[in-house]
Amino acid sequence: MANFNKVSVAPDARTELHDLLSLTGAEVSLNNLPAGAGIPFVHAHKNNEEIYGILAGKGKAVIDGEAVALAAGDWVRISPAARRQFFASEDTAISFVCIQVKENSLGAYTKEDAIV
Repeated sequence: MANFNKVSVAPDARTELHDLLSLTGAEVSLNNLPAGAGIPFVHAHKNNEEIYGILAGKGKAVIDGEAVALAAGDWVRISPAARRQFFASEDTAISFVCIQVKENSLGAYTKEDAIV
């Protein structure tokens, strides 16, 4: 396991994987909101964009005052300066992954970064 880390996590309200996986280039969190619940604060970032993937359920994000409907299978990228808050729908829980990385830091990806 010198070149990888593996963990199993319970479906808690929020699990941050940074320390659990010894991440060095990103923060990844798993989030579960029960029906009718919301993140209790609005936030933005200094340098990091966030990518949200909706794993199950439905809800909405309010991004810079605009309500954006969310459902399983949706992916949303949010720039650092955008103010955001997330909510489960009144009748359905929502589960999502949040990937946080420094904006404009990706130098190469997929085949450009691969060594075959």
